[in-house]
Amino acid sequence: MLHSTWRGMFRRTALAAALGAVVTGLGVVAPVATSAAAATGTLQQVTTFGSNPGNLAMYEYAPSGLAAGAPLVVALHGCTQSASDYHAHSGWQKFADQWGFAVVYPQTSSANNSLSCFSWFDSAKDTRGKGEAASVKQMVDTAVAQYGSDRTRVFVTGLSAGGGMTADLLADYPDVFAGGAVDSGLPAQCATTQTAASGCQYSAQNLTPKQWGDKVRNSYPGYTGPWPRVAIWQGSSDTTVAPVNGTELRDQWTDVWGIGQTASSTRTLTGGTTESVYDDSTGKAAVALFSVSGMAHGLAVNPGSGADQCGTTGTYYLNYICSSYHTAKFWGLDGSGGGGTGSLPAPSGLTVTGTTGTGASLSWNAVSGAASYNVYRGGSKVGSATSTAYTDTGLSAGTAYSYTVAAVDSSGAVGASSAAVTATTTGSAPACYTANNYQQVQAGRAHQTGGYTYANGSGQNMGLYNVAITHTLKETSTGYFVIADSGC
Repeated sequence: MLHSTWRGMFRRTALAAALGAVVTGLGVVAPVATSAAAATGTLQQVTTFGSNPGNLAMYEYAPSGLAAGAPLVVALHGCTQSASDYHAHSGWQKFADQWGFAVVYPQTSSANNSLSCFSWFDSAKDTRGKGEAASVKQMVDTAVAQYGSDRTRVFVTGLSAGGGMTADLLADYPDVFAGGAVDSGLPAQCATTQTAASGCQYSAQNLTPKQWGDKVRNSYPGYTGPWPRVAIWQGSSDTTVAPVNGTELRDQWTDVWGIGQTASSTRTLTGGTTESVYDDSTGKAAVALFSVSGMAHGLAVNPGSGADQCGTTGTYYLNYICSSYHTAKFWGLDGSGGGGTGSLPAPSGLTVTGTTGTGASLSWNAVSGAASYNVYRGGSKVGSATSTAYTDTGLSAGTAYSYTVAAVDSSGAVGASSAAVTATTTGSAPACYTANNYQQVQAGRAHQTGGYTYANGSGQNMGLYNVAITHTLKETSTGYFVIADSGC
């Protein structure tokens, strides 16, 4: 990804190098590192997250008081950029704070690529279980264990080469990612060698939707689970990644979903943006193509204080529309579940009015035209109310929960979701411990018999007694531990 006005010093071949050249060089300067960043509301580096075969750095951001069971977003920068740069400009922090989720920012460097591009074109680095793709998967596992994230709501987005890698990750790990967003990027496995990269960038590949879809299906043969929901962002004046890539991405992911290439609905958004939505068999948006008229190569942002505004402008951050806002809503991170069609505004004044050891009470201001209200905990609907108050029950003691509320009209259409609030139940939360099996035994939380490790109290089999296997144990009562790898 290169700026077209950089003194004319780069020609078409250099543009290919921006997304595709791999050389050895110096690494980039990173922020101060910490080995176990907490939900402190600051961007921090995690220095240990696995074997890291792709030689990437891991940065993460989580709002203070992040509730367990929250979503997780992985955001990949473009060429010449860094994790901190992407965090500062892209707008993801605003919505992480507002709607309650964590963000992981993988970072590559000039040691991997001369212009710090992710290697979306290299089958030794962008396929399941290999290289950079495997490193990102290890980051996801680490963050999920750290924050107790909801594994069914892990998403990935990326710009330019990061967008190409995003498409590859969605194809490699449909069992990990519930959705993705490819910004000014390329279809999954469009190129498998550096030589083929420039062809994908600049010209149509003339493949059928099925041929594009097969590239996804062949990335994880035999997979039969649900496919990720994919948002595609493309500028009509992009000369670094030709606009045809947006169409090819649309063809690829609609074919994977088994739906046609005719939009189910189309609407006009701000910034000269046209949104074309392709619904699945249930009528829910599976693929969305956002075409931004006149936009060159970059990420669409829209600075301002409005609910649908975000980000700051800069090199490759272009002032048209807040793509992060619309992507987050498409995924349902606002608590709507994704694909909401209602026109009612977001309820204001959502407040926690009281908590107990097992419950939380909420109230909010009425919305004109609302027949009822949906209440969401951590992005999942937990109930509805016809009044402007609701009490959620069956919660764990000493635990933080994130809530949003959306108004529902008489036809059942769900409107925009409120800003999130956090309710923390009274009492003490169960203690959780993440460590390898050897360490768990040494700490007295587990024991080993016959070469295998068992959790004290529950007796659950944790696998071989060694340092290669890591689990999270939750102490539900004194001396009684259960495996809690999916969230504590």
